[in-house]
Amino acid sequence: MSWDERFSGEHFHYGTEPAAFVTAQAWRLTRGAHVLSVAEGEGRNAVWLAAQGLCVHALDGSAPALSKAHKLAAERGVTITSEHADLSRYIWPVGAYDAVFGVFIQFAPPALRGAIFRGMAQALKPGGLLFLNGFSVRQLKNSSGGPKAEDHLWTLDLLRDSYPDWEWLHQADYDAHLDEGPGHSGRAALIDFIARKPKA
Repeated sequence: MSWDERFSGEHFHYGTEPAAFVTAQAWRLTRGAHVLSVAEGEGRNAVWLAAQGLCVHALDGSAPALSKAHKLAAERGVTITSEHADLSRYIWPVGAYDAVFGVFIQFAPPALRGAIFRGMAQALKPGGLLFLNGFSVRQLKNSSGGPKAEDHLWTLDLLRDSYPDWEWLHQADYDAHLDEGPGHSGRAALIDFIARKPKA
């Protein structure tokens, strides 16, 4: 099933409420900060972040998903901007954002994942914050969502190795219960990683 097919219906595949990681960690940002949400999907995280007073740009490869994101934003009385883009060919901006979020973005095989991680780093201003949240390699034992390919899943070592010179502010590998629409439901093995880009 393509992402357009997955997101084309009226229902929200991952629900309309933000990921728990987003609500737990957004305190690190100040009102008015410029935020990029990568592979945002149907808008649940971007819309919530916008409601906290952040300027949010949602990036996704599915036009139906972004259409639903704007509909959700309108229903919640907030505004987001969006961009329809194929991340395998995307030209990343340089130093444009105070924060970049990548939440459950594990559609990418290792080579593309590396390019996305480098692009996210490039898009951040010096001193900006990177927020990553997704499935641990331990998720293969669960049926609550995520890819079934181990090389698409994360370990803390993988993320630390991807940002070796950054300040690591928060990192965790843990189990939780997901209730995020039909796409994420049940016991899950998760990874959190927050790091600050060097200022020089």
